[in-house]
Amino acid sequence: MKLALGPLLYYWPRETVLGFYEAVARAPVDTVYLGEVVCARRHELSFEDWLAIGERLAAAGKEVVLSAQALAESEGDLKLQRRAATNGRYRVEANDWGAAHMLAGTPGWVAGPHLNVYNPQTLALLAELGATRWVAPLEATRELVAGMLAARPAGLEAEVFGFGRMPLAFSARCFTARRFDRQKEDCGYACLEFPDGMALGTREGKPFLAVNGIQTLSAGAYCLVEELAALRGAGVTLLRVSPQSKNTVDILFALRAACDGQLSSFDARKALAALAPGALWNGFWHGRPGMEAA
Repeated sequence: MKLALGPLLYYWPRETVLGFYEAVARAPVDTVYLGEVVCARRHELSFEDWLAIGERLAAAGKEVVLSAQALAESEGDLKLQRRAATNGRYRVEANDWGAAHMLAGTPGWVAGPHLNVYNPQTLALLAELGATRWVAPLEATRELVAGMLAARPAGLEAEVFGFGRMPLAFSARCFTARRFDRQKEDCGYACLEFPDGMALGTREGKPFLAVNGIQTLSAGAYCLVEELAALRGAGVTLLRVSPQSKNTVDILFALRAACDGQLSSFDARKALAALAPGALWNGFWHGRPGMEAA
């Protein structure tokens, strides 16, 4: 099982991002997704900066994939998608169907989790358009993944979200800006104050969600370390980890040890629980609410 590090969903200072990926270059991860997926207003890194980070990671032996923005709302957003789609060097992950359209006919692109592909017919269409990797939707069950992959086109890789806060939804409204009574267009870059998103709880005080600009995530961390055998049996070849402000490299080492059989699933889960930003959940995989642990 290969490990993939998903795109950075949060807004961090430039030097923090550069230091983070310098550490990732030395970590046991096979594929690294780069780029701004959530909000084009985030300006700490330019498109050229992401390409430069990609060069460093590629030199360290990592596969680099550029992730296109998930919710394009303006011509500026579309321009960034086009730059990613035509970068000419790295594979591209499409996270909306506009980006998929731009990539049609280009061999080797990645169908990202936000395309929400749930049936073999759509998977076959993506393969016809040139996709060679499918990232399953976050809420996909083990039965859905196994059924999809049993009928997948030849040569199509499969990747599943395996650890981290679950990226649940995007909205045209910026929740973080609204929290400070600001307009989206004049947000003051409030997301910089929340390196792992802004935590939200229920009326009873229980952890529920994390707000990250226009994105909502789970408060707990999705964790499939105990499902490695089932994932392999279904034909999954990559396990995705979502970056967080602390412990990401340690998480990669723990998962690598579990994938290689050097750490039991029980011990790996125990180690990951100590490194996670919240409780460990795996409900979606078992056809239950996401914020449950089977």
